[in-house]
Formats: sequence, structure tokens, C-alpha cells
Amino acid sequence: MDDHQDWRARLDRLADAHDLPAGAADRLAALLLLLRDDDTAPTTVRDPEDAVEAHVADSLAALTLEPVRAARRIADLGSGAGFPGLPLAVALPGAHVDLVESLVRKCAFLERAVEACGATNATVVCERAEAWDARDVDVVCVRAVAPLAVLVEYAAPLLREGGRLVAWKGRRDEDEERAGAEAAEIVGLAPVEVVALPPRPGADHRTLHVYEKVRPTPPRFPRRPGMARKRPLSS
Repeated sequence: MDDHQDWRARLDRLADAHDLPAGAADRLAALLLLLRDDDTAPTTVRDPEDAVEAHVADSLAALTLEPVRAARRIADLGSGAGFPGLPLAVALPGAHVDLVESLVRKCAFLERAVEACGATNATVVCERAEAWDARDVDVVCVRAVAPLAVLVEYAAPLLREGGRLVAWKGRRDEDEERAGAEAAEIVGLAPVEVVALPPRPGADHRTLHVYEKVRPTPPRFPRRPGMARKRPLSS
């Protein structure tokens, strides 16, 4: 079996494991080929043999969470090359997925990626999360963007009450989780669970950190762009 067959077969297995719609594996394959062939792709992991695990399998892991599967509106903050947003858009055709990215060059790539994988239910939003005026989002997804204390502040104003933040992280860090819980308390979120993902080559300790919006976010949020990082809410 050649390399193409290896990663393509892996996509088929992922589609079966997550009960994806017909044709989803082909659409995800088109996305991986774009990553490989587009020199402007904003990721260092571009070989499909590696990207199928690092990007696609990692993104689809969120489908094990019932609130993600049930979501009708998902926002992927700091979407970059489109992960996890585009695999989730392919997996959940009944949901609308906003790919929120502040850098124009990455937004241009995202537009091409949306077209490549036929994600008609995905929209590229070329804005900073703090400046985007969306509300009542069911699920905010964030992968490899910032510490938890910053992510909860980004997500809280966007989420409806009962909505979820799902943050992809590596090895658990007690200090970061404590800071995230402190910030979450201020903005109306609460930690729900931390889900350990199956290990994969080069990533033995992947986790999903899940928060629920349990009360309204105070009207002083969002703060102006950059403040969440410059002056985190936690001590």
C-alpha cells in the first residue's frame, strides 16, 4: 500500500468511527491535498500522512462530546488553517461553522479551504474574537491559541447560556487550569470536564477542556482587543 492509500484509508476509518455523512472522507481528503499543495497554508504539518492525525483526527475528536454533535452554531476561534472548524463543518452539515481568524493572509487561505472541501455551511470571519459581535453561539472551539484564562474570556460573550467552550490542549497543567477556572467564574463560565484524547505519534497527552456558560457574561466584556492577553483575569 502506498502512502496515499495509507492516509486515505485512515480518513475512511475516521469517517466510519464518527458516523460521518456520505462523501465526508472525500471532502476531507481534498482539504488535506490543499494543505499539501498550497504554499501559503498556515501550518507546518502539511504532509497528508501526518496531517490526517495532527489535524483531522484531532479535530474530529470533539464529536465524542454530545453538545458538539447537537450544536447548530459553532465558532472556531483563531481558525488558522481551518482546524477544528472545517472537519466539524464537514461532519455536521446541519450546523453553521464560523471560522474566525484575524490575519488577512490566513483568511484568504481559509476561503480556498472552504471551497476545496465543499463546506457550504462554513463562513470565514476575518475579525479578532473580541471585535466580533456574534451572540448565542452553541459551541466555541479553540485549538492552540492561548492559555485557558484567555480562552474563556474570548468565548464567554459569544456563547448562549448553556453553550460550551471546547479548548484543545496538551498535557494537563494545574496552574493553567486553576487560572482558567478563576477567569471562567468572572465571565460566567464553569469548568465541566477534561477529556483525555487517544495518544498519537508526537502527541501523547492531548486533552479537551470543556466549560459551560452558566450565567450571563458581565456587560464589560468583551474588553478591547489585546487586553485578555495583556491583563489576564486570573491572579
